[in-house]
Amino acid sequence: MLQWVLALVLWVFGTLAAQADGEKAGEFDYYVLSLSWSPNWCAREGDAHGSDQCDARHDHGWILHGLWPQFHQGWPAFCRTPEVPPSRTMTREMTDIQGSSGLAWHQWKKHGTCSGLSAVDYYALSRRAYEGITRPAIFRKLDAQVKLPASVVEEAFLKANPNLERDMITVTCNQGYIEEVRLCLTLDLEPVPCGRDVIRDCTAKDALFDPIR
Repeated sequence: MLQWVLALVLWVFGTLAAQADGEKAGEFDYYVLSLSWSPNWCAREGDAHGSDQCDARHDHGWILHGLWPQFHQGWPAFCRTPEVPPSRTMTREMTDIQGSSGLAWHQWKKHGTCSGLSAVDYYALSRRAYEGITRPAIFRKLDAQVKLPASVVEEAFLKANPNLERDMITVTCNQGYIEEVRLCLTLDLEPVPCGRDVIRDCTAKDALFDPIR
């Protein structure tokens, strides 16, 4: 009996998860702009995979992880869209702010398809959102790894962007490192309060933060 109940629960959750993908393009409430500190990603996994993003000839700091359509609760992914996928040239042109064409392609496939935009317009909007946020210069001045409270990163972004409020930004951690800064934006890229499932601040007091190499 117990095994049957467990099987039913797993089936229900599997069905719900499947319904989260394949949504209709263009139907969402706001955007999440996700910025990743490249040196931390390289330390956690990029170096091990020999990612070109982590090559010493680059000086990536805060890169654009993605611009994600979001519901007030939950998010769409891998949406049905009539739009043509981006060309290799288009994804390659995003590497200056995304680190790799592979990331640019994946972000289109998972999130861009849900925007209701063409690939050209989605990438253009993503770039505009990225350029619309002031990334604190202080982090580029580090010359050695430091440990700091995740709240310090949030404070730096709030100070650099006076139009942001605390409920419009969250900082995440992964494997002891500062991972991402996520900012919530309207469809016109104006700051907006985040939904409850986005505001999950890292509470670490000694999160690792690597310098640009």
